Parts: sequence; C-alpha cells; structure tokens
Amino acid sequence: MTGFINYVSCGALWLGLGAKLPDLVRHRDPFLRALSATLALGSLCFLLGAPPTVGAINRVSGIPNLAAPLTYAVITTYSAASMVLVVYWRGGPAVRRTARRWMTGYAVVVVALAILFALGDAPAERRTDFDTYYSTTPYTAEMIVLYLVAHLIAVVATATATLRWARDVHGWLRAGLLTMAVGTVLGTGYSISKLVAVAGHWCGQTWSPLVTQVAPAAAGLGALLFVAGTLIPLAGPRLTAWLLTWRAYARLRPLEDELDEMLTRRHLRVPRPSWFSPTTLLVWRQTSIQNALGHLDASKLFDRDLYEQTHDAALMNASDAETARAAAWAAIISAAVRIERSGQQVPVASSDGRLLPRAPEPAALVHISAALASPSDAPAPRPHRGARGVEYP
Repeated sequence: MTGFINYVSCGALWLGLGAKLPDLVRHRDPFLRALSATLALGSLCFLLGAPPTVGAINRVSGIPNLAAPLTYAVITTYSAASMVLVVYWRGGPAVRRTARRWMTGYAVVVVALAILFALGDAPAERRTDFDTYYSTTPYTAEMIVLYLVAHLIAVVATATATLRWARDVHGWLRAGLLTMAVGTVLGTGYSISKLVAVAGHWCGQTWSPLVTQVAPAAAGLGALLFVAGTLIPLAGPRLTAWLLTWRAYARLRPLEDELDEMLTRRHLRVPRPSWFSPTTLLVWRQTSIQNALGHLDASKLFDRDLYEQTHDAALMNASDAETARAAAWAAIISAAVRIERSGQQVPVASSDGRLLPRAPEPAALVHISAALASPSDAPAPRPHRGARGVEYP
C-alpha cells in the first residue's frame, strides 16, 4: 500500500487534466493554461512524493536524496500556480502584473531551494521523513523551512482570495470557490504539520506521524478539493441543464400517454433515437406530441368554445394566465382525442367560426402535461355541446 494514495490522487488529477485538454487545444485562454498547469503540477507532486518514486529517482540519479528538492520545487510551483489560477479566473485590470509577480517570486524560491540543497549535506536516503531527519542539517534545514513557508504563504493567500471572491458571487461559481477555499485551508495542514514536526525535532521531540501521515493526507484531500472547486463552475451548469432536460422529458409523459393510442394508430410517432441522451429523447417526445397535435388541428377537432369555457373557469379559480391556458389546452386535447378515437370524422368548430389561439410552444407542453396529470386541480367545465352535437362531459 506504500504510495497507493499518492498514485490514486495523481490519477484523479490526470483525469481532470484530460477532461480539460480539448478546451485547452481549442482555446488559448490564460485561465485554461493556468488550470491545466495547476492540475499537472498537482499530479506531479503526488507522483514525486510517493516513496517508490522517491527511491527510483534517487537510484537512477545516483544522488541519495535528489527526489526531495525536486518534489519541493514542484510543490512550490504548484502553490504559486494555484494562486495564479485564481488571479486569472477572477480577472481585473492588473491580472497580468499580479500573476507575473507570483510566478517571479516563486521562481526565485525554486532557485534558492536548488542552491541550498547543493550547499547542504544529505548522504543518507530518507524516503518518508526527510523533513525531520535533516531539519538540523545546515543549508538543508533552511531549504526545508523555505519551501514549507512558501507553500503556507501561497495557500493562505489563495484561501483568502477565494473566500473574498465567494462573497460577491452566487450559484455554481460560489460553490466552486467555497470548495476551493476548503481545499486550500486543508492544504495548510501540509505545511503546518511539517513545520510543527520540524520545530519539535529542534526541541528534541519526535513527531514523525505529522510528516508521514498527517501531511500527506492533508495535501491529498486539499488538492482534490481544490481541483474539484475549479471544475464545479464548469460542470455545474451542464449538470443543471442535463437535469432540467430529463425533468422536462419526464413531465411530458402524461401528455404523450394521452396521445399514445392515436400516435401508434396513425403512425405519427417519430422513430425512437438510438442515442439516448436527455436532449435527443426530449426532442423525440416533443416532436411526437407536436405531430399528434398537428393531426388533431388539421382534422378540426379542437373546440374554441370549450377552450374559452375552461380558460375562464380556471381564471375564476384564481389561477394564473399560464395555468389557465394549460388547463384549457388539456381540456380540448382530451376532448379531441376522444372524438378522433370514436372514428367520427365530424369537425367540431366553434359556433362563430373563431380560431383557437396559436398552437402551444414546446415549453408550454410541459404545463399542459401537468394539467393532464392533475385533473383534480383543473376546473371542471359545465356540460357543453359542440357545434355538431358532440357533447363533452
């Protein structure tokens, strides 16, 4: 199980990166570049920090602890990339200057880490407790403290920026920013736990679990939440649209059931699509319903008098105009279907020849279907006899 969590976290971040690569190729946007860099660096942190990877790097390079400064450099760069991501995401007049300052400052830190490692002496390989083991070694100790402090500054700044921004926005963006803030707050646990362990070692205390267990757990969960926060505002609207489409498809079921027998008998139903996405299914159901309504309209089976009677009754019951129109359409559709099913080819026109309102739009079909699904909520019209003697109950 050694390194398993690191590799799982690395794979999760690479999946997120793979999901955004097509957008990165199509759009050379600074935000997308910053997001891709953050995902790539975050996954590289977990990959390099896994004990098996640490051993492989040290063995191939021939330098006992070369993996340590490499990992620290990537962690430092990831910390800066997280802040740059927030800067580019929010935008503003000074976005380029602010991002450049963060990148320049942390590039200096990375160079300093390399210099301090070269000046220090770390002959014994330490795959999991390098921070505490060499916390009293000249130059190497300074390198350890430098990267931890740099990481802590970056995550605190990122958490502060995301929380301030979250107060000014709503919806999926706010949810994403709050998730990012939680992730960065958890990320502080990585540097804080290691700094506490290092300080304890200076005082003669051995708190290795803070380095070997607490810090990796905080880093892993924090990075995953941070990346999830960046993806929530991008995936959230799509998820909402997907759910709304499924909801509209399901809500049209009563209206389709009302027309089902006629759709089958008259061969009016559109062939069911082979690709079962919510959008294609919704369009398929809407098209079949519109075909049935078009057939009833062409057969002149819609009764204007019944429409107005039901509409007026609904308005008298304090219904809004949209609900009243839906109830009226539901009434004349049900009546027309019964006449069409009986085989009577007698048109039911209004007594004064007035035309019906314009055929309902696709969005209005949902309300008509709801009126059919809840007949108890619709007002019952008075007994009415059409122009050709057809009586409606």
